[in-house]
Amino acid sequence: MIKHSDLTDSNLYSQIRHKIIRFGGNRKLKIYGTIHCASGKRMKRVNRVFFKSEKEAIALGYRPCGNCMKQSYQKWKNGTF
Repeated sequence: MIKHSDLTDSNLYSQIRHKIIRFGGNRKLKIYGTIHCASGKRMKRVNRVFFKSEKEAIALGYRPCGNCMKQSYQKWKNGTF
């Protein structure tokens, strides 16, 4: 997990462009989603974290976003994730 506050904007964009960072999340709400999710773009920088993989986010106790990851969210909600 990488905190947004630990990255410069140019470093962040470089890691996204090179597909090092693949998912973003909200540290307080424990939700993760795609980098391009509208919900994720509205969150405060201090709450934003990044993940290299979906497995990493799940291992750290984050749940899928109901906005950008509808199928994964439904599986999580139904307990079949």
